[in-house]
Amino acid sequence: MSRNSGSSKRRSQRDYNMGFKLAVISQVEKGEMTYKQAQKAYGIQGRSTVLVWLRKHGSLDWSKPYLHSMSNPRRKETPAQTIKRLERELSDERLKNEILNITIDMADKEHGISIRKKVLPKQSGRIRQQKQVSLTHSCRLFGISRQAIYQARARALNRADELAQLKPMVLAIRMRMPRLGTRKLYYLLQSDLKKMGIKIGRDAFFDYLRSEHLLIRPKKTYTKTTNSKHWLHKHPNLLKEHKVTRPEEVLVSDITYVKTRERTHYLSLVTDACSRKIMGYHLSEDMAAEQVVKALKMAMKHRRSQAPMIHHSDRGLQYCAAVYQNELQKHQVTPSMTDGYDCYQNALAERVNGILKNEFLIETCNTASELQLLIKQSIETYNNLRPHLSLNYKTPNFIHEKTLEAIASRVH
Repeated sequence: MSRNSGSSKRRSQRDYNMGFKLAVISQVEKGEMTYKQAQKAYGIQGRSTVLVWLRKHGSLDWSKPYLHSMSNPRRKETPAQTIKRLERELSDERLKNEILNITIDMADKEHGISIRKKVLPKQSGRIRQQKQVSLTHSCRLFGISRQAIYQARARALNRADELAQLKPMVLAIRMRMPRLGTRKLYYLLQSDLKKMGIKIGRDAFFDYLRSEHLLIRPKKTYTKTTNSKHWLHKHPNLLKEHKVTRPEEVLVSDITYVKTRERTHYLSLVTDACSRKIMGYHLSEDMAAEQVVKALKMAMKHRRSQAPMIHHSDRGLQYCAAVYQNELQKHQVTPSMTDGYDCYQNALAERVNGILKNEFLIETCNTASELQLLIKQSIETYNNLRPHLSLNYKTPNFIHEKTLEAIASRVH
């Protein structure tokens, strides 16, 4: 199968969600590739689709695309600058070669690795082109037969063709889940890999993604959104000795901030503690209790069970406010809160916040309406497509529905 197989499937605009568009825009505006290269790399249909995205959602002025091109004719070097750069690069290469040769000799002598014998079959073509050395001469220098090099090259090419089929499959998943971890990717691709007869272990899969620059680097940020220094009544923590056994038994809530280029917005989330399903959410421009309670109302609207329920949150002013507590009382939900300032007592809610922000809401939107759409698409993908390690690689919605159905069948 050729290297481009799997990437020729025609897609419509509905296949590109807001998260994917913003990720492509970020790569182009950072200079990692041109918009034409991005269009080709991701198999995006249309001649100027990415350019339209850049003009609509980008942070730069794309009315004159050539100004942002990596090959901008207005930024050419002078001859003197070119000579200085080449002299510097030549000096650096000589020093690097000397250090590498010393390192290779030490590794061969101390550990018996035989680096040259292992590397030469893979690099012989490039070396001979650069140094104008014949293959026979190269083999004689390192004590390797020509047949060994041909066999190693054939194996490498066959394996490269085989692994080339992985990239379109990975990118197809990353369209919806841009920062999905490698272990979850490997799990989702298992059935397809078996059908295609591709044998690759988890560690080799990590290595392949690393070679294609597809590994995800974690991001760490923290902004305080909880004000627990107030006079309102704070409820005791009911989850210290409580073990969750079914969906819609315990809901956990939290607030996190999300920025657009206009301002800072606040996202309120209500999550089921058993299935990890996001039951309700609301984006607002402030953290007023009247805004935060809208996420709870959505969760109650989606509630399917009338069994006793606990609502757990931090001791923030919004959750202690009368408007929020009245909504809990209206639906006969028992309030529970963390003790003091220990964020680990609401760890599940914090974890869901982190997943959304670090895996889905990773690019900055221009407007609140763009962010609303991105959040809606991200939560739908999180609930229905993203596997959870804690759920044995099942999705939150699958666990939620199946468990409730099993409970209902036992009752009847």
